[in-house]
Amino acid sequence: MPQQLHVVLGAGPAGTALARELARRGHRVRLVNRSGAGPDAEGVERARADVLDAAELRTAVHGADVVHHCVNVEYHRQVEVLPKVQDAVLAAAAEADARLVVLDTLYPYGETDGAVMTERTPMNATTRKGRMRAELDENYLAAHRSGRVRVALGRSADFFGPGVFNSTLGATAFPPALTGDRVLGFGDLDLLHSYTFIDDVAAGLAVLGERPESDGQVWHLPTAPASTTREVHEIIGKLAGRPLDVHVLREPEPFGPFDEVFMGEYAELFYQHTEHQVMDSGAFERTFGTRPTPLVTALETTLDWFRTAISR
Repeated sequence: MPQQLHVVLGAGPAGTALARELARRGHRVRLVNRSGAGPDAEGVERARADVLDAAELRTAVHGADVVHHCVNVEYHRQVEVLPKVQDAVLAAAAEADARLVVLDTLYPYGETDGAVMTERTPMNATTRKGRMRAELDENYLAAHRSGRVRVALGRSADFFGPGVFNSTLGATAFPPALTGDRVLGFGDLDLLHSYTFIDDVAAGLAVLGERPESDGQVWHLPTAPASTTREVHEIIGKLAGRPLDVHVLREPEPFGPFDEVFMGEYAELFYQHTEHQVMDSGAFERTFGTRPTPLVTALETTLDWFRTAISR
C-alpha cells in the first residue's frame, strides 16, 4: 500500500494509540492537539491546532489523505461543543479532499433492554448526549451520501488499556488493584458488559483509514466477547496477585476522581451499568479479517503498563 499521510486530531489515549499504530504500519502520521506537545513517538510528527480555529485546522490537515477525528471534550461541554467540532472537521476534511474516520461511542443506541448491539441497532437514544451523538452520526453519514466527504464511523464500547485513566475501567481499577486500595465498580457487576481494548480501537481505526470500502458505514471496532464486570475484576485480581476490594456505586454519585460535575453529567448514561451492555463486532472482524485481543491478554498488558506508570 502506498505511504499515505494520516492526520490524527486529538492526542488523548485513543488518538495517541492510533498515531503509533499508523506509524507502525508505515504511514506518515501527524498528531494534532491544542498545544502541539506530548511524548515523542517514533514516526509521529506533532502539530498544534485548535480544531475550532478554521485557519489552524486547515494548516494541520493540509496534504492529508485521511483525517482521523479522535477529539473529545469534557462531559459538561459535549452537547455545546461537539457539534461545532463536527462542522469544523467536516469543512477541513472536505477542503483537503481527505477521507474522514470518526471515533464514535455506543451512546446513540440509548437503552436497549440488554439486547446485543450491532450496526443495525436503531439509534434510539433519549439522553441529551446520546441524542446529540446520534444527530452527529446522521450528519456524518449525510455528508458522505452527498459526496461532500468520504466518512467511516468506528464505534467503541467502554475502552481501557495503557494510558486510559478516565474510564470506568481505568485509574479506578488498575492502580488500586496493584496497591491493595479500593477498586471502583459501577452498577450491577453481574451484568454482561463489553470493554474494548485501546490497542484494538487503534488497530480498528487504522484499518478503516486504510480501507476506502469502509466508507459510508458505521463499524463496531474489534471487541472481545463480553464478560461481567465481576469476572473482569476477578481476572485483574488474579493477575495482580490479590483479590480486589471493590466499592460499588449503585447510583451515580461523586467518588474518587469522578467529581460532582462529572457524575452529574454521567447520570443520564448510568443505564449502561443497569442493563446488559453487549456490543457485537463480528461484522468488522468478518469483513476485514481481524480478531480482538483476548480479554486476559489485554488486561495483563494494561496492568503491566499501570505497574510501570505508578512506580515512576
